[in-house]
Amino acid sequence: MFGDLMGMMGKLKETQKKVEDTKKRLDTVLLDEISSDNKLKVTITANRAIKDIAINDELLEDKEQLEDYLILTLNKAIERATQVHETEIAAVAKDGMPNIPGMDMFK
Repeated sequence: MFGDLMGMMGKLKETQKKVEDTKKRLDTVLLDEISSDNKLKVTITANRAIKDIAINDELLEDKEQLEDYLILTLNKAIERATQVHETEIAAVAKDGMPNIPGMDMFK
């Protein structure tokens, strides 16, 4: 029994390390979100850190329009980065979970 418990604890620690490594790797995964008319481009990491914003000069003439573009495009970028982040972390966590009867959390 204790051997199984120790094995599970070791597997959980290994999984925790893999999750941390994956989080670090996701800092290097860059996603671009571009407005439908290509006037604004946001680059974000899969850990949801904004890396770059490119704004077409046209948008600089209308503050309200620029704000709308920023809100829409940033929200899309964050949503996309969150999906990538959650998918990657879930895959690592599922792979590393010990087989505990009755604990089918990732089905």
